[in-house]
Amino acid sequence: MKTARRPCKVHTAFTPVQATLYRTLAGRALDSRARRPILGDPTAVDTVRKIDFDFSRLKIGSALVTRVAVQTRYLDKAVRGFVTAHPDAVVVDLGAGLDARIFRVIPPSSVAWFDVDFPAVAAARRRVLPEHPQARQIGTCLTDPGWLDQIPDDRPAMVVADGLLPFLTQGEIQALVNRLTGHFRAGELAFNGDHPSVAGLARYLPAMKKTAALMRSAPFADPREPESWAPRMRLIQETSLAHVPEVALFPPAIRLGARIAGRSSTLSRSVRVLRYRF
Repeated sequence: MKTARRPCKVHTAFTPVQATLYRTLAGRALDSRARRPILGDPTAVDTVRKIDFDFSRLKIGSALVTRVAVQTRYLDKAVRGFVTAHPDAVVVDLGAGLDARIFRVIPPSSVAWFDVDFPAVAAARRRVLPEHPQARQIGTCLTDPGWLDQIPDDRPAMVVADGLLPFLTQGEIQALVNRLTGHFRAGELAFNGDHPSVAGLARYLPAMKKTAALMRSAPFADPREPESWAPRMRLIQETSLAHVPEVALFPPAIRLGARIAGRSSTLSRSVRVLRYRF
């Protein structure tokens, strides 16, 4: 009797910066396996199984799992709200990593979706993620100005950047935002913007030390600072993740910490999701 062969796992050859996507992927997968998931992303579990990488060596703790899940949930919410209001939109997921966001958002069939990341990451996405008829992969370096020419400029745009900006210099961030706001007639930009206190602490946490060392730009405290990055940028929402209803789903110790942080105007901004209109 023949035994079924196990499918070969996909080998990836990522640079240290590209390999940081493993942490957020693992966070989404671990959340999905939790008794009370915050995000609930079964595609992340399947993706982890397909990759030839020892995820256990990352030592992902419950604090990081919770943070990844709730940040991703609120970025998804921003995208979902935009495409519901603008069914003719384009969605641009910058630094998409191995995230299948389109399967969670479930946009109208008229939405065009572009997942943008390094060529090696885009190639890995094609091998480990399910295809979606509305999604197109763009493999490029985000600092290369030419990739935007592949995306229509005459439709409302929802741009999302999950965990990307700290890995760019301040000059690269401003140049990228200026290109985006210059290319599209109108749209929104949503990203997770940590408070400087969190970024400073990350350099001393064993699970985050290597990632923190790769970051190239300083975080900002004032949510209006990105308005200076491009003339049309305007803050429309700052969501403190210490104040969201999902705090009730956090593990007990993290839930307590979030509720304590929520009483402080500074600490409550430690982990947040920001939305800007242009």
